[in-house]
Amino acid sequence: MLIYTPKITNRIKYIFETIFSNIWGVNYELTENIDYFKKHTSYKLNYSSQKINNELFIESHSLLFENKINDQNINISQWNNIPIFFQTGLNSSLPFDIFAASFYLISRYEEYLPHIKDHYNRFTAKESLAFKNNFLQKPLINIWLKSFFEIIKLKYPNYVINNKSFKFISTIDVDNAYCYYQKGFVRNLAGFFRSIFQNKIDEVKDRWDVITSQKIDPYDTFEHQLNIQEKYKINVIYFVLLGDYGLNDKNIPFYSKKFQLLIKHLSDHADVGIHPSFGSNEKYEKLKFEILRLKNIIKKEVHLSRQHFLKLSLPKTYRNLIKAGVKNDYTMGYAALPGFRASICNSFYFYDLEIEESTLLLVHPFVIMDATFKYYLNYSPSETFSSIKDLVSEVKKVNGTFISLWHNETFSEYGDWKGWSHLYEDIIKLVVND
Repeated sequence: MLIYTPKITNRIKYIFETIFSNIWGVNYELTENIDYFKKHTSYKLNYSSQKINNELFIESHSLLFENKINDQNINISQWNNIPIFFQTGLNSSLPFDIFAASFYLISRYEEYLPHIKDHYNRFTAKESLAFKNNFLQKPLINIWLKSFFEIIKLKYPNYVINNKSFKFISTIDVDNAYCYYQKGFVRNLAGFFRSIFQNKIDEVKDRWDVITSQKIDPYDTFEHQLNIQEKYKINVIYFVLLGDYGLNDKNIPFYSKKFQLLIKHLSDHADVGIHPSFGSNEKYEKLKFEILRLKNIIKKEVHLSRQHFLKLSLPKTYRNLIKAGVKNDYTMGYAALPGFRASICNSFYFYDLEIEESTLLLVHPFVIMDATFKYYLNYSPSETFSSIKDLVSEVKKVNGTFISLWHNETFSEYGDWKGWSHLYEDIIKLVVND
C-alpha cells in the first residue's frame, strides 16, 4: 500500500506502523511526493485534506500534524452503531479520521491532559473518553479496523492482510505469596494481636497452624495454578513483588529462602517478570534494585513488568522502565473497571507524547482483573463470569488478545475469596473451547 500524506511526522509514522505493520502484518510505504503517488498503479491511500482523483481517501484531522499536546475538540457520533470522532467530509472513504482517532486513544493522549486522579494518584476509568461515551468495554480500534478493511476490499478486492487468531494470556500477580508463612516474628505477632482485637479467632488459629507447620498457608496455591496451566496448555506470566516493606508493599521479604525457591520454581514453568513496588514508582533507584533482585533469583534477564497497584503515570513510569531495560509492560488497564484502557486488544509500542518519539517498550493491555469485580464492583462469582464472557466475546470477534490479571490468593477459598476458586478455570474453559 502506497500512502500519500503532505508531511510525514513522527505521529504519522507511528500510527501507520502500528496499524499496517504491527496489527495487519502488511507492507506499506509513506510518501510526500504527490507525483509519485499519482503514477502508482497498485494499492494506494491518500491521507490528506483533499481528494486527488479516485483513490482510497481518508480526510486528515490536524492531530497527526501537530507536535504539541493540546485540548482536542471531540464530539462522539455513531456510524453503523460504532462510536466515532474526528469526523470527516463526504469525500472521505470513512466518515472519520481513523488514524488520528486511533492515535489519540492508543497514545493515551487524554492522560497527558489535566485530569482528576484517585487517592493513589492514578488516572481513573471514569475520567476516560471511553467510559464517558460507553465504549470502555469495546476494543474500539480493532472494531474500526475491521470495518476499514472491508472498505479497502471494496476498492481493492485482492488486498490481503495477515489475519491473526484469537489469543489468551494469563497473568498472575504475586503481591502476597503467603498469608501467614514467612512473615517473620514481628509481623506475625502484630497479626495475632490484630486478629484478637477484631475478634477473628479463626484467623488466630490459622496463623498458628501455618507457622507451626500444621497446615499449608492458604495463599500457597501455586501448585494448583501450575496444574491448571499444564492441563489446558496456556501461556502464563507471573509478576512478583520484591520491594521493601511499606504501606502499600507487603510481600514476603525478598531475602527469604523459601520465597526465592518459590520464584525459581515458578520460573521453571512460566515466564516471570517484576512487579515494581508502589514506592519504586517515584524512585528509579528502587526500581533498579528490585529488578536486580529478581535477576539474581531467577538467573535470567528481566524484561517483563507490571506496576503494583497499576500505578502508571505517563510518561514517567514508562521512561523509567525503558531506562531499566524492561521491554514489555502489562500495566495498561484500570483497577476499578474492566475493559480496554487504550481501546485496543493488541500489543503496541509506547509513544512518548512529550518528546514525540516512538519507543521500543511494548505495551500489553489487560482486559480483566479479579480484584476489580470483587472489591470495586462487588460482583458475585457468577456475575463476574457473565461480565467476562461478554468481554471475551468482544475480543474474539476481532481476533485480538485477551489478557487476564489474577492473584494467587483468588485460588485460596480463604477469607474474602471463598467461592471464587473455580472462576479461573471456568474462564480458561471459556477461552479455549471455541
